[in-house]
Amino acid sequence: MKNNTGKKVLIVEDESAMLDALHDAFCLSGIPALKAADGRVGLEVALTEHPDCILLDLLMPVMDGFAMLDELRKDSWGKTAKVMVLTNFSTDEVRRRAYAQKILDFIVKADFGIGEIIKRVKSVLV
Repeated sequence: MKNNTGKKVLIVEDESAMLDALHDAFCLSGIPALKAADGRVGLEVALTEHPDCILLDLLMPVMDGFAMLDELRKDSWGKTAKVMVLTNFSTDEVRRRAYAQKILDFIVKADFGIGEIIKRVKSVLV
């Protein structure tokens, strides 16, 4: 399927099955997807490639999602980067902390299928 938007997504996720499934689903839906298996690589890719949306897991090795988000927000481009958290780590405190970093959405993996995740991302790519 053709990418009609010209937009790209970065998926930062340490679970390889989920990372690959999301990557393939985005590509099949016509949205190019970049991937990173930890926050440090995710930060490097984000600052180099300037994706139109970042799907960010919170619990990851090397650099977790909160540390990546903190570093991302220090960059002139990263200050306004569109970020959606995608995690199963969901408490009121975690949500507050994520929204304080100006994320667009907080998606609990266990509550949504891949199709719904793609739909939510597409809604911010317009």
